[in-house]
Amino acid sequence: MTITLEQLRQIAIYGSPQELAAYLPMLNDTMVKYEINTPLRAAHFLAQLIHESGSFRYTVELDSGEAYEGRTDLGNTQAGDGPRYKGRGFIQLTGRANYSLYGLSLGVDLIDTPGLVATTYAADVSGWFWANHSLNALADADNVNAITRMINGGYNGLQDRIFFLQKAKAVL
Repeated sequence: MTITLEQLRQIAIYGSPQELAAYLPMLNDTMVKYEINTPLRAAHFLAQLIHESGSFRYTVELDSGEAYEGRTDLGNTQAGDGPRYKGRGFIQLTGRANYSLYGLSLGVDLIDTPGLVATTYAADVSGWFWANHSLNALADADNVNAITRMINGGYNGLQDRIFFLQKAKAVL
């Protein structure tokens, strides 16, 4: 399943037309690669990405990343790892360990080039996270709460995610 620019504009209503046009090919490639291939899967995927990225305006976490310093659960074991491996991509990949795992899956050194996650791989990393957490199954069950909890660790922004999910369902 692919989406058109017009569909994306109708769903990501606060997104910049230029950014939406630039990201559309990446989003479509990602959805094909990670089998986000039904209207319901696409609706859930897009709703989560739109919320997490501020309508595709941000591919780098706005916070400094200092809060992740020393977080061994994220693999941040070296000084400076928190800011260096702060959230990037439409779904914010965070932590040295996650950058390493994702980089290994691509065959790309993201430990030395973490910025690539915010540019070249902003959509793909989101699909990778989606697939590695079996979110297609939760989307098939139309379970926005469980998807939100898996992505966010809680229910932060749930109403916003539901708003974009409803838009996406209506469009797709």
